[in-house]
Amino acid sequence: MKKILAFLISFMFLLTGCNQEESSDTLARIKNFKEFNDGEEIVLKGVMKNKLTLVRKNGGFVVKGQEDKYLMLDIFGTFCPPCQKEAPEIMQYQIDNKDKFNIIGLTHFENVTDEYVVSDFVKKYNAYYFITNDIKLNDRLAEQIVRDIGYTSEIALPFKVLLKDGYYQILTDNNTGKFGVKYYIGGIKMDRFKKDVERIEQIGK
Repeated sequence: MKKILAFLISFMFLLTGCNQEESSDTLARIKNFKEFNDGEEIVLKGVMKNKLTLVRKNGGFVVKGQEDKYLMLDIFGTFCPPCQKEAPEIMQYQIDNKDKFNIIGLTHFENVTDEYVVSDFVKKYNAYYFITNDIKLNDRLAEQIVRDIGYTSEIALPFKVLLKDGYYQILTDNNTGKFGVKYYIGGIKMDRFKKDVERIEQIGK
């Protein structure tokens, strides 16, 4: 019975994503939210002691020096079963498409050390893409993202957006299967994501 219950809980996470209540600190930061300015540079410190710089552009973000690549911003939690399950696939996609694709993971709804993220997420789930674990900055970026795309519901993890040259791209809704949203909620379906990229590239030609 316990195994069945655990399976059902995990299955529901995979379908709907992970939710956590926002802390009073998070709500206070949202209340005092400050927009990023066009052209503003945001230095991100990775959990693997690496750094990269985001630049505010065209209502979204690009990675400085890699402006021509697709940028996926992944708001996730190390505790989240769908986030854990999809990490190896995302990592492999980045390896296979290193010339045109970047992913940045933004930890959210948790307060853990970089060392914990590395040992209990990066190494455990082969998530060797760029992950930043700065609570205040990640909260601000997450809030900016949902404001940018006009998303007004509560975030469920993982929550992803895809940008090209700073513009948020139109994607397929994970829940309805219909094309026409600017986000993915819940575990990513790689076949669907690849079709979305193909569609975006066709429209751009």
